Amino acid sequence: MKADPWQQHHLRKLVELDTELARAAHRAANLAEQKRVDELTVAVTAAEDAVAVVGLALDDLDGAIAKLESEIDGVRKREERDRKLLDSGVDGKAQAELAHELETLERRQSALEDSELEIMEERETLTARRDENTTTCEQARTDLAEAIAARDAARTEIESSQTRLAAERSELTGQIDADLLALYERQRATTGSGAGVLQGRRCGACRIEIDRGESARIAAAAADEVVRCPECGAILLRIEA
Repeated sequence: MKADPWQQHHLRKLVELDTELARAAHRAANLAEQKRVDELTVAVTAAEDAVAVVGLALDDLDGAIAKLESEIDGVRKREERDRKLLDSGVDGKAQAELAHELETLERRQSALEDSELEIMEERETLTARRDENTTTCEQARTDLAEAIAARDAARTEIESSQTRLAAERSELTGQIDADLLALYERQRATTGSGAGVLQGRRCGACRIEIDRGESARIAAAAADEVVRCPECGAILLRIEA
């Protein structure tokens, strides 16, 4: 295949543009900002779960406290009734039974109040933990929002760069011989690199050094002859690097 030597300069620029486009695509697919978002999303979920777990535990304690208060109220009402009966002047046997029941009720009330106090102390501890978890959760949400903004900004920057590079590429390909461009695109689709600058005896595409015999043949080829790397098949651009 023949091609005007100036086509090699266009092709070199195309290689540079495709390299930049590949880097932009790789960065878009491997954004550090996205990894940060993923990490913080997990952190927010864990923090929200921790808040929810403590909240459920507090609900259970509140239920237990309400039940104890109801029982304590019942005991107090029974005590009040028994004392009224004692004050009404019941006979000796009934009086003794009421006095015994009052002692039992007092012990029962004391036990219930002790249980309530223990639960309330546990609730106080859990409330402090809930507040701490809530603070952690709010901070994680703030960090996540900032990370999402940073990721979106990075994406916008990359997309803007890709749009610019794609426009430059479209304009440049219109200046390259159709057959030469087709060869370049086929080779790039096969190996990922369609062309490379010849640097001494080294192919700029595969970085492999060409043997002396092939190197001599390439050097003897006409300036408009399209030569290819014997190792990778890429078009060899015989121009100043």
